[in-house]
Amino acid sequence: MPGPELLTTDEMSRADKLAVEAGVPSLTLMENASRAVAAEAMKMAPAGARIVVFCGPGNNGGDGFVAARLLTEAGYAVRLVALAGIDRLTGDAAAVASRWSNPVEPPSQVPAAITWADLVIDALFGAGLTRGLDGASAEMVASINASRKPVLAVDVPSGLDGSTGQPPGPVVRATRTVTFFRRKPGHVLLPGRDLCGRTIVADISIPPTVLETVAPRTYANGPALWLGLFPFPGTEGHKYTRGHAIVVSGPANRTGAARLGARGALRAGAGLVTIASPTGAVADNAAHLTAIMLEPFDGPRGLAQVLSDPRRNVLLIGPGAGVGIATRLLTQVALDHDCACVLDADALTSATLDQDDDEMPVVSHLFAQIKENPQRPVVLTPHEGEFKRIFGDTTGNRLDRARNAAAKSGAIVILKGPDTVIAAPDGRAAINENAPPWLATAGSGDVLAGIVTGLLAQRMPAFEAACAAVWLQGECGTIGGTGLIAEDLPEALPKVLAALL
Repeated sequence: MPGPELLTTDEMSRADKLAVEAGVPSLTLMENASRAVAAEAMKMAPAGARIVVFCGPGNNGGDGFVAARLLTEAGYAVRLVALAGIDRLTGDAAAVASRWSNPVEPPSQVPAAITWADLVIDALFGAGLTRGLDGASAEMVASINASRKPVLAVDVPSGLDGSTGQPPGPVVRATRTVTFFRRKPGHVLLPGRDLCGRTIVADISIPPTVLETVAPRTYANGPALWLGLFPFPGTEGHKYTRGHAIVVSGPANRTGAARLGARGALRAGAGLVTIASPTGAVADNAAHLTAIMLEPFDGPRGLAQVLSDPRRNVLLIGPGAGVGIATRLLTQVALDHDCACVLDADALTSATLDQDDDEMPVVSHLFAQIKENPQRPVVLTPHEGEFKRIFGDTTGNRLDRARNAAAKSGAIVILKGPDTVIAAPDGRAAINENAPPWLATAGSGDVLAGIVTGLLAQRMPAFEAACAAVWLQGECGTIGGTGLIAEDLPEALPKVLAALL
């Protein structure tokens, strides 16, 4: 299995060069890549099937020429259509194209070749393309997509930016994609993930040691990234060593969200969880709580008193807290203490009230408070709407936006969505890919914030805790399946944790 590292197109190019410097000939890399493409094609099409290979003018096209030769040698009927003549190829692509002895058909033959074929191999353009396709290449893509034939893409579907997952123009919709050494962010970020279909990573003899020099900072989120730091209970542990989480409740008419967060924290392994409840909401909360404790408070001074016990090492505020100055003041009190903080929902929106759109002084004060104590973990959990209100940044891809937000705020940022991005101020980022669509239900974000809180209570490092929480919630959502409601998520955690253990 390849590691969790995701390489940008520039990083992958550097990995190729380092492999060549280490003694692996570039033609060997191309041959190995092409063999992986041919092997996958043989899985997608029965022996003797008809396969058309579309080749572009670069190394991606070179991979196509070699795959076409290998498939022909294996007994498949193969037609090869080139976007440009062989005389326009250079380097390794020209070398391998010279070994193709069958006809090279022009773009005018695309419709006939697709109609004839059982399988289409897209070797037009690789992951480094950042401009929109036009002319003959765009027409090829349109014909491929209109055919509804199964498509095997080489590296990425043509037209997709491998670093961002965004298509700047027409793009092939692949059934399956073969990429090499490591995936790229575009294989995981949407819409790239869907456009790739199933992505297979092939070993082409690039030494894994090149990663030490390339030093990628982007990862696919999963246990390989954080399992070694996961706070599984030890034989000598007890509830007081597993941390004490505080969850701030909203007023009497909106207490449920805090209880969802508290339940998530408890199921995630926090030793103790207390809901800090406004006195007017104590009866409502008390009627629903058993293992989760309850402590009344009123206003900022009351919350400061709750946090005066240093054993209370993490606080979650936001779920159902209410949007207003009161929640903003409570958030400021929390950040005045040394406990880790998870700021969710209403805590985020309250931080943006009455701000000047040009200078954003209120949010800047929040960021300044976070940065005053860089040793104290803070996690922000915005969805897209909250992210826009806090950071005012809606341009660019989600990976870059989350990274910039983490650097700007000094906090771990969980930019929620079907391809949730978790980013740290030091530049690390992870992209999540296990979230089922039925997680889009009221309260699921509250549970996620609670899981983060529970892991922080056990002193798991903040970036890894955020990544683990997002992945755990995705697994719980898969267990819940269709009809899932937020209350199901904490109850699925024991099964997910048992499998993880």
